[in-house]
Amino acid sequence: MAVRAAVLPAVGSPLEITGIDLPDPGPGQVRIRLAAAGVCHSDLSLSDGTMRVPVPAVLGHEGAGTVVAVGEGVGHVAPGDGVVLNWAPSCGACHACSLGEVWLCANALKGAGDVYARTAEGTDLHPGLNVAAFAEETVVSAACVLPVPEGVPLTDAALLGCAVLTGYGAVHHSAQVRPGETVAVFGVGGVGLAALQAARIAGASKIVAVDVSAEKEELARAAGATDYVIASENTAREIRALTGKQGVDVAVECAGRAVSIRTAWDSTRRGGRTTVVGIGGEDQQVTFNALEIFHWGRTLSGCVYGNSDPAEDLPVLAEHIRAGRLDLSALVTERISLEGIPAAFENMLAGKGGRALVVF
Repeated sequence: MAVRAAVLPAVGSPLEITGIDLPDPGPGQVRIRLAAAGVCHSDLSLSDGTMRVPVPAVLGHEGAGTVVAVGEGVGHVAPGDGVVLNWAPSCGACHACSLGEVWLCANALKGAGDVYARTAEGTDLHPGLNVAAFAEETVVSAACVLPVPEGVPLTDAALLGCAVLTGYGAVHHSAQVRPGETVAVFGVGGVGLAALQAARIAGASKIVAVDVSAEKEELARAAGATDYVIASENTAREIRALTGKQGVDVAVECAGRAVSIRTAWDSTRRGGRTTVVGIGGEDQQVTFNALEIFHWGRTLSGCVYGNSDPAEDLPVLAEHIRAGRLDLSALVTERISLEGIPAAFENMLAGKGGRALVVF
């Protein structure tokens, strides 16, 4: 069956909105009609080669939709069910999974190398980060779908698949923000906005948002920021001035740039914690000297997928949504069609914030 999709023909090439031939689900697979898909910076990182996946591919890893059909052996969802896509399903058998660190599963992206569909001309297509959400419909492994939590609109639920899990998890799982602590969030995109809300939910006493764009201040404050700093060479000094010259207890870096990672570290108090969420390229080198590492006693840690277990965290997030503590609509700055994805990529390159949501 032919459906429309956004195809990346080669690394560095523009996306092509075209028809693809999508097969029926095989054993252990699920076919889904997408309701919405978020346009994440990771998709841009796939298209420009910062993150490597087989091409040609259909991108899009943050989405939700309705089950159309299931293959043999699938029992946890049925046609008509609303589901959230999980682009990094854990295998449950590798070393990381045995330690309970499912977000580091060695086999999570194994499916990205599979052929899941073909172009109208017969060219094999790969499913980006496993789920190929930039399409009207997709076929995925049953491990990549989770039931939509009760009370969460299907379109909004798309954001749970990456931005919210990542931002919330960075604050609650990786940095483990405690009530009364001070927090700085670097980068006010979709993940950054989710992290700001998560810091507010955690009970942070001061939440500083940092971005290169003055236009994002309103978004940041609506998400929970108490202060807003425009990124510059003086950012760390400004943050220390806002925190009694101490620095914040926790810095969450969502931009993936060497300069912002270094600034986040410099903005953190002695003994504080810096969590890096942003995905940077190999050319982004961050340097520290041995004396400062000893003297400041800070912790610097990476954070993959918010160090989250989607099966456990989605019900928690749903409860925050139902209670009004977490507002998914506040993350969305633009609702677009499939054809609007290339322009959304350009907006991300220009530093325009929030999350573009493809609504099918």
